[in-house]
Amino acid sequence: MTQKSNPQDQAFSVAVPAGFDAQAIPIHEVCASQSKVAAHVLDPFNLRDRFQSPPVWQPEITDENRQVIAAEIIQRRQAAGKVTRAAVLIPLLLKSDGLSVLLTQRTDHLHDHAGQISFPGGRMDPGDFSPNDTALRESEEEIGLNRAGVEIIGHLPQYLTVSGYSVTPVVGLVKPQAEYVLDAFEVADVFEVPLHFLMDPANHQVRVWESDQGSRRFYSMPYENRFIWGATAGMLRNLYHLLKV
Repeated sequence: MTQKSNPQDQAFSVAVPAGFDAQAIPIHEVCASQSKVAAHVLDPFNLRDRFQSPPVWQPEITDENRQVIAAEIIQRRQAAGKVTRAAVLIPLLLKSDGLSVLLTQRTDHLHDHAGQISFPGGRMDPGDFSPNDTALRESEEEIGLNRAGVEIIGHLPQYLTVSGYSVTPVVGLVKPQAEYVLDAFEVADVFEVPLHFLMDPANHQVRVWESDQGSRRFYSMPYENRFIWGATAGMLRNLYHLLKV
């Protein structure tokens, strides 16, 4: 999720410190004992039905105390007149061998979340009518994604972040493009991960970071030479919980 840096925002955030290495944090557990999402559920037709008629399910909060802190930070930012609403697109690429998730790798020089893997997205602009507008606009700006090739099929619950944002994950079926035009300042690369890999809990790791602020529990989903973690992994976990039912 793209966020332009603002020095004043630092007072409203308890995000990880600069230079934090999530991969160096020990693995607490791997979720291999949890149910894998059935292959037929990952078919585009069944995904549409799942979002149109969702079952009863419970979103996951990776660290309840941090969620409380995030809500407080968001309230303080709102009171100060700062933008707190954001949206990301979870792009599910329609591939001949099954759906893949399109992800971005942020550039290393950014102040916020440098080098991290994220979904295309960012803050809501005043001209955005809905989270859908934000997700599509940001995806177009960041990676040149043609909005005409995106079919939005639903949303996941809002995801609160300790950087002070309430993020709406917008889920869309996307026609693959021959190439993506990257915003060179913000996006270093785009890549694909098979959806079945991300929906297999055997690939979900729980890591626990101990610091002066206490412990912080987060998910990671390493794939080849990519390290998916934090809010991106948290949103993918919620997609998993919706689809596993």
